[in-house]
Amino acid sequence: MSKDIYLKSYNNLLIPKDPKLWPYFQDGLRRIDYVLTYHVQKPQSTRKQSSKSCLCCKFRREQSNPPAHEDPELAAQEQRLDYHDDDQRLRREEFEENLREMGLEMEREEGNKIPGVGFLKIHAPWEVLCREAEFMKLKMPTFKVFVICILSRDKENLCKVTAPLQPNVGENRMENVKHLSYPFSREKQHLFDLSDRNSFFDSKTRSSIVIIALNSIKPHSLCISAILYEWMLNRCSRMYVILILSLQILYEEWASYSIFYKYQPIGLIRKYFGEKVGLYFAWLGVYTQMLIPAAIVGVIVFLYGCATVEDNIPSMEVCDERNNITMCPMCDRACSYWKLVTACGTARASHLFDNAATVFFAIFMALWGQQLCSPFMFTRTLVAAVHQLHPRAEYEFHVMKKSLKKEQSPKSLFLLCVFVCSMQICVTLAIVFGVVLYRVSIMTALHMSSTPTFRTNIRATVKTTAAIINLIIIIIMDEVYGAIARWLTIMEVPKTDKSFEERLIFKTFILKFANAFTPIVYLAFFRGRIIGRPGKYIYVMGSYRMEECAHAGCLMELCIQLCITMLGKQLIQNNLFEIGVPKLKKMLRQRKIDKKHQEELNKTLHRHEKDHFLGPFVGLNPEYMEMIIQFGMVTVFVASFPLAPLFALLNNIIEIRLDAKKFVTELRRPIAVRAKDIGIWYTLLRGLSKVAVIVNAFVIAFTSDLIPRLVYQYMYSPDGTLHGFVNHTLSYFNVSHFQPGTEPMEPMHLGYKVEVCRYKDYRDPPWSATPYEFSREFWAILAARLAFVIVFQNVVMLMSDFVDWLIPDIPKDISIQIHKERNLIVELFMKQERGKKYRNTIERKKPLNVLCHCSVSVSQTANGRL
Repeated sequence: MSKDIYLKSYNNLLIPKDPKLWPYFQDGLRRIDYVLTYHVQKPQSTRKQSSKSCLCCKFRREQSNPPAHEDPELAAQEQRLDYHDDDQRLRREEFEENLREMGLEMEREEGNKIPGVGFLKIHAPWEVLCREAEFMKLKMPTFKVFVICILSRDKENLCKVTAPLQPNVGENRMENVKHLSYPFSREKQHLFDLSDRNSFFDSKTRSSIVIIALNSIKPHSLCISAILYEWMLNRCSRMYVILILSLQILYEEWASYSIFYKYQPIGLIRKYFGEKVGLYFAWLGVYTQMLIPAAIVGVIVFLYGCATVEDNIPSMEVCDERNNITMCPMCDRACSYWKLVTACGTARASHLFDNAATVFFAIFMALWGQQLCSPFMFTRTLVAAVHQLHPRAEYEFHVMKKSLKKEQSPKSLFLLCVFVCSMQICVTLAIVFGVVLYRVSIMTALHMSSTPTFRTNIRATVKTTAAIINLIIIIIMDEVYGAIARWLTIMEVPKTDKSFEERLIFKTFILKFANAFTPIVYLAFFRGRIIGRPGKYIYVMGSYRMEECAHAGCLMELCIQLCITMLGKQLIQNNLFEIGVPKLKKMLRQRKIDKKHQEELNKTLHRHEKDHFLGPFVGLNPEYMEMIIQFGMVTVFVASFPLAPLFALLNNIIEIRLDAKKFVTELRRPIAVRAKDIGIWYTLLRGLSKVAVIVNAFVIAFTSDLIPRLVYQYMYSPDGTLHGFVNHTLSYFNVSHFQPGTEPMEPMHLGYKVEVCRYKDYRDPPWSATPYEFSREFWAILAARLAFVIVFQNVVMLMSDFVDWLIPDIPKDISIQIHKERNLIVELFMKQERGKKYRNTIERKKPLNVLCHCSVSVSQTANGRL
């Protein structure tokens, strides 16, 4: 940015020549720290003038028309409007008076350029900043400077290698010198570097101090501010040049898609947007970096499946036409007998995701999820985002708009929340059941169709369309559940902002998690297991037979559902909505203003007036929520979809730059909120990582065919191979045992009469002593599956605990730096105490010296007189 438009002024700060660019009051000295906006009603003088003009027009009409009486409803409405305007004005004045009592200075700006909008500019004087900084226990830099630990040669080489990946921002350069920080105190101002008071408190600190001061006003005044004001943070609340250049650097080095391969300027993000936003992007960056090895391993597992598909004995047996295996119908009446060889494509595709490498990948991802949520990684994230090694103080403030409601019984509210959440989960289950009925009915309809095009690829058509329907329902219900969770949280009337946010997050997570994962859980653990057997199928709603899995199992269908849900949510709900909805709102706002008028306004508006047209910042909860749901899909069912980490990595690379562009160009600057961690999201991540171990164990054991293959190979195979495995998994059924009305309408569909058909299950044949009962193989495989679940969970947990034991919670270099800062703090205070004692000693000796000097002078005078 060119400096020609600036001139030197006031304490050698760069001030714009154009007054509309000044981030100061009209006096040019007091800077704007915060801006409140409010609606300005039509002035009473204008209303009287308009009424007079109406009377003139009315008088002219009366010359030609007979007199008409004044409408009493219009008069009453105008009187109500006048009363409402006066009430709003009085309440604003009361709120502003409370602000003045706190020491804040204000300046109004009403309806000059933007009709109907007024601005209340707030400035925090030095005394208020010091008072609130001491109350907040803000850590500020002292004059004590120390040298950071010198990097080892390996770390220096690593820094040289990663230098091209670092953004061109001064904040990310390695600094060997750092100011020692200590909680601010007015009594110990001599400890701090106050050489430049204008830059001692930076922009985000000043704005956060103002918002905390606003929150500390008595509750009824908070309600007034919530009703009358729209809280907006001015982007120009610090030295103008520094902030504008920071925003420009963030736009070029963070919000650009062309630098997707570079690290984020976390230090600059923290300084401009605050610790809470900085922590989110630091965690998102760490999570995305951790996805790189997971994506590489997932691609290797997938390529291993592709390379070994030709050597897979079970799929070769399915595709071998010489076996001539006749399968039982997949539905009643409309479906006929079919050849197993027609499932060749499904069997080969299932091997891509269900192979020997799946277990290794599941163990790897379980350990990966545990390490992502480990204290070591979160310590690194915290240090990268906050650049503070000591936890900061955290305060809770009253929630606005809540004190107007009456307190209700906590027990009744808890029961209400449990009831509503349970009902919503039941609605989700009902929706899944409806999709199941859709699959059953559409499959029967396609089998009955006379069109050959519809009769081909029936399974693929039903799977894909059902998955798309599930995706659409998930996206719609996400919005509904979000609104319900907020309504329930408001009904609870939490006492603090932190409590409100945590309750809202927990309810939203429960509902959205159930909404996204219920169809996947059904496919993984319930489909194909509660169907019965030929001749004795289980029916729902009278005539709907429960659907079966394909011969290769339900893992392929689970993979399709997970892939469509994950990609659809990321492309449509996360990225498309984040791009399209703000653009649409911006277009609607621009349509209300004439283009010529808008161009003139852009030339004359102040910075805070331009920011009024930007979208409000609604918080980080939606951003965290989409990442937590993605983390669940990457870890919980990753055994069925090894490419999930790759798609998550590609999405997050775009997501980081998309969010950056949204924060820099489309949203008002958020309030700089202090935070010591990511809050309840860490607990949810830890919980998901634990659940992922259990779920993946059950997916491998019960959904895939890994355990049946191992049991057959080592217990029943005559040669120790998988030859004959397909025949071992199929049971026999005598077609004469069909229930009346369920046999196929076209029994000669294959060209010959079928007497015995096969179905996938472990049951005794019809000629045995116990026909159609579970066989010994069934119980042996069930025992092996349960044993695998127990062994898998314990092995993963032990390995995770061992890795946690090897890696310390706090990295060694950070621990050394913490210890060094503590010693320096003690040394600084001891030095100050010694200096204070020395000064006190000098001050005590001064009166004695003065007395001795006076006595000598008196004696000399007396001798002279004598």
